[in-house]
Amino acid sequence: MRFIAALWRLAIAGFCFVGTYEAWSKPQYWVYFTFQTGFVLGVVMLWAGAATLLKGIQPPAWLKGCVTLYAIVTALVAFLLMPPDDPAYVPQIIGIMTNTMLHKIAPVMAVIDFLLFDPHRRFRWHYMFSWLLYFPLYLTFVLMRAALWPDSGPAAGGSPYPYEFINVNALGWQGFAVSCGKLALAFAALSLVVWVFDRVLPKRALVG
Repeated sequence: MRFIAALWRLAIAGFCFVGTYEAWSKPQYWVYFTFQTGFVLGVVMLWAGAATLLKGIQPPAWLKGCVTLYAIVTALVAFLLMPPDDPAYVPQIIGIMTNTMLHKIAPVMAVIDFLLFDPHRRFRWHYMFSWLLYFPLYLTFVLMRAALWPDSGPAAGGSPYPYEFINVNALGWQGFAVSCGKLALAFAALSLVVWVFDRVLPKRALVG
C-alpha cells in the first residue's frame, strides 16, 4: 500500500503542475487563487510522494493540513460556483482540460489522500487559525498588484482582479469588505471541519 500511496501523491503533483503550466508563459495567471494554491499543493504532494516511496521525512502536519483546506476550497468553488469550461479555449492534456485537473481532479484526490493515507490526530487546535493567514495575504497581494498595475489582467478588459467577488472597482470598498467577510467565515468553517475530521479519524492511516 505504501507504493499505491506514493503513486497517488505523485499523480496529484502531476495534475497540479500540468494544471498550472500556462502560468509560466502567462505570469498574470499567478494572481489566481487556484494557481497559487494548486502549485503549492503540487510541491507538497511531490514531497509527500517521494518521502512515502523512499521512507523519508513527510511534510509537516501543519503544511499538509493547510494544503488540504485550500484544496477543499478550490473543489467547492469549482463544483458549485464556476461555470463549465469551454474546451475550445482551455488547453487539454491526454483529453482532460487543464482547468479540470487543477480545480477538480487534484483537489478531490488531495482530500482522499488526507482521509485515507495520512495519520491523524496530529493537528493542534491553533492550526485552524494559522491556516487562514494565507487569505488576507492573498487579498493584500491582489490589491497591491491592482494599484500598481491597474490594466495588467488577467480578467477580461485587462482588469487586475481575478474574481468579481473581490473586484473593488465593481463592488466598492464596502461591498469588497462584505464579500471578504463572507469568504473569511466560510474559510474558517472549512478549517474547523478539517481539524475536526483529523481529531475523529483513527490515529493510524486508514490505508497503508
